[in-house]
Amino acid sequence: MAPNNRTVAVLGPTNTGKTHYAIERMLAHRTGIIGLPLRLLAREVYDKIVALRGPSVVALVTGEERIVPPRAKYWVCTVEAMPEGMGCDFLAVDEIQLCADPERGHVFTDRLLRARGLHETLFMGAETMRKAIAALVPNVEFMHRERFSELSYSGQKKISRMPERSAIVSFSVDNVYGIAELLRRQKGGAAVVMGALSPRTRNAQVEMYQNGDVDYLVATDAIGMGLNLDVNHVAFSATSKFDGNRMRPLLPTELAQIAGRAGRHMNNGSFGVTGEAAPLSDELVEAITEHRFAPVTKLYWRNAKLQFGSTKALISALEQHTSNEWLTRVRESCDLTALKTLVQDAEVAARASDGVSVALLWDVCRIPDFRSISNRQHAELLGVIYNYLHEKGQIPQDWLAKSINSLDNTKGDIDALSKRLAYIRTWTYVAQRKDWAQDHAHWREATRAVEDRLSDALHIALTQRFVDRRTSILMRRLKQEESLVADVNKDGEVTVEEQFVGRLEGFQFRQDASASPDEAKTLRSASLQALAPEFHLRADRMYNAPDTEIDFTEQGGLMWGSSAVGKLIPGSNTLKPHVQAFVDVEAGPDVAEKVTRRLQHFIDRKISTLFEPLINMQRDESLTGMARGFAFQMIEGLGILDRADVGEDVKSLDQEARSALRKHGIRFGQFTIFMPVLLKPAPTRLRLLLWSLSAGLQEFPEAPPPGLVTVPTDATKPAGYHLKSGYRAAGDRALRVDMAERLADMLRIQNTRGGFEATADMLSITGMTLEQFANLMQGLGYRAEKAERIKVKAAAAAPVAEEPASDANVGGDGAAEAPETVPEDAPKSETPSSEPQTPAVAAEAPAVEDPAAASAEDAAEEAAPVEMEVYYTFVWGANRANRAERSAGGPRKGQKPRGKPKQDGAAKGKGGKPGRSPDKAERYQARPPKRDKPIDPDNPFAAALMGFNKK
Repeated sequence: MAPNNRTVAVLGPTNTGKTHYAIERMLAHRTGIIGLPLRLLAREVYDKIVALRGPSVVALVTGEERIVPPRAKYWVCTVEAMPEGMGCDFLAVDEIQLCADPERGHVFTDRLLRARGLHETLFMGAETMRKAIAALVPNVEFMHRERFSELSYSGQKKISRMPERSAIVSFSVDNVYGIAELLRRQKGGAAVVMGALSPRTRNAQVEMYQNGDVDYLVATDAIGMGLNLDVNHVAFSATSKFDGNRMRPLLPTELAQIAGRAGRHMNNGSFGVTGEAAPLSDELVEAITEHRFAPVTKLYWRNAKLQFGSTKALISALEQHTSNEWLTRVRESCDLTALKTLVQDAEVAARASDGVSVALLWDVCRIPDFRSISNRQHAELLGVIYNYLHEKGQIPQDWLAKSINSLDNTKGDIDALSKRLAYIRTWTYVAQRKDWAQDHAHWREATRAVEDRLSDALHIALTQRFVDRRTSILMRRLKQEESLVADVNKDGEVTVEEQFVGRLEGFQFRQDASASPDEAKTLRSASLQALAPEFHLRADRMYNAPDTEIDFTEQGGLMWGSSAVGKLIPGSNTLKPHVQAFVDVEAGPDVAEKVTRRLQHFIDRKISTLFEPLINMQRDESLTGMARGFAFQMIEGLGILDRADVGEDVKSLDQEARSALRKHGIRFGQFTIFMPVLLKPAPTRLRLLLWSLSAGLQEFPEAPPPGLVTVPTDATKPAGYHLKSGYRAAGDRALRVDMAERLADMLRIQNTRGGFEATADMLSITGMTLEQFANLMQGLGYRAEKAERIKVKAAAAAPVAEEPASDANVGGDGAAEAPETVPEDAPKSETPSSEPQTPAVAAEAPAVEDPAAASAEDAAEEAAPVEMEVYYTFVWGANRANRAERSAGGPRKGQKPRGKPKQDGAAKGKGGKPGRSPDKAERYQARPPKRDKPIDPDNPFAAALMGFNKK
């Protein structure tokens, strides 16, 4: 071979400068092409040459990326994308030992056999290829290069003890992520490099490692292919991998290729194992460190002379065997599998009927399966693309746009972004073909833009998940023994060296839980340097803050704004709770004392304001004797007592004592003794809190929503809860105590012995249905007897309105209308109650002029269906125990039925039962005669009545 047309094989281990030498040789020529094994490495070499010669003369061609300026002289390509038939002065192929790779070996072998430069050809690779190259390439020259630095074996190390500037190698995505997560927690994070990453993502991750943001790199075997990184140590977390068909141990040459990344240029490097990987044998270690491996004896090969006369001829040519002893036919590759699958499709087979169609089909089948879903799904996509290209000559723009736009989404986790990035690579590959899409330049830019956005999003997601910048920076500062700068912003966020380390909530520092044990103590110490003055500033601000900025929770917590600053604890009495402040010990006793004093002032003023009637009654020195004792019970009961619990004490109060207590707003009701002003929502909320605190409850019940007349009873609540909430429990629901007293006033005038029905006013003030009201009345101690009757029609009852109003007018539903509501503090009525109400009978109808019409109306009435209604009759329950069992508050004693016994000698109906006599309606009275009843001391008009009696 002439001196100006030489072929050279530059062989040697890693870190010998082979790639750098090839770049120098290419730039020494007018034109050149270099083929590299990885898209990532191609981008790295492209950037280097652009930095030397400018972008206008350098082209980058990979399966998914194509940058070709008009005056391109130097082409940087992946081996698969190297242009054929282009005359160039220089041609180089890197990592030529991949001729022995089962998946891609046939491509490298083809370049070894057929690719040549006009003046110079370089094959760079491992020394194991010397015999194969000598046998297959005529007149080849060999150049051996020695490693610049030494490589040594350091054995096994835990990941937590991994030295800085280390690369940990794994062979599955899950393991890569797991190791990176462990390094984030223990070492501050790691960069991630995998072959599936786009060059943009990979470069961003490598840059983060190279500039020192992180000291660790987690990678697949992608780093073994010429990526130049500042790695001092390489650790294998596994020594076997899945090669697409099976799990197999890595070959010694593969381990050496990866381990050789340690130690760049003149810096020595080391390698070892970590995790579950077993230590390497002495023989294997010696082979790697001495670079002595068995030579390659077989290269994978596939026939390059294809026949496009028919699909059958094409498949036959691809499956052709070779008789060369150095070559072996490659196993069935992805493109051949896709071809065999597509020819089974009737439509595709019909279209592929001539040489041009078969060639087009083969071009489509060579689209790589970036998605790696399944052979069937990949073939289906290729079939759609082929049919479009064969029928229309181009892929429809709307379908292409839809496919690309569906992937233009930067939201989601790492797996989702990685999947979209793999999918877009298919369309990036398609867009590189000039004749496959209209305005291919537009689609090339569009796919590139989507890939860049997804790449950036993936880099951010990887960084957020696997890099703790705070830990990384702080650990570096600690190693450099520098003082740490801490700060607290207006939102309470505490930063050390501008890194978030925790939050100041009130007067407590909440350290970020993600801090590793190694740094937690240091972080807290550095944080407290900034917090010391902040504690005093906050204490001063809180002490001078108005009460409107402080509040209590229903669980007894004390809040300053949105920060919990303390809690209430039981004090000397119910109205005097104490305060326990939440203040870190590091804040000092002065801050704790100031915060405690301010919170105590707040709760004392809050109690004085909301319970002012109780406080005034407590200070009233004019209350003496029984009145003062009863006032003490009201104070202990926080303004509300069940009359059944203090019945005897109420009886012992004389009129003067009751009058004095009423001046303080106490109302003596039939069921409850309470202060109406303390039933408002704010006092009720505070009363429940103070009651729960004094009762020593573990969980404080919440107050019912304001404005409700009734609420469901809850058996899970502690005894006394409904009463302290301002409600009286009766049956399935609890009625507000003031409404219960209004109901008692209405019931007082009813015939509780003979029976009565609910009035519209009774249902109105309780807001209940008739069935709910019946349940309530049973809870109050009444028996509810359910029955049905014919519903009185409104038309029949209308003439009653013309009659003079009686003392017991009948409503449209047949129930007696309730009289006017008795004022809450009015004396009990002494007027005998009316007799039991019955539906009124309609007045006589006017004379009918037309007898025939009257007969027709009568017939219509008889034919109409009878409408029934349900009603309840309520009678005082004789068994007091039944009422106690129904009540949510439990059995009571000392309270008697409010209905009065019937007078002696009252007429009895048939069978001796109370009711009407056979020939005359009787009137009943629900209480004894007035002359036999002493004046009720609860009556505010008692003094006036006593005056009438004296007259």
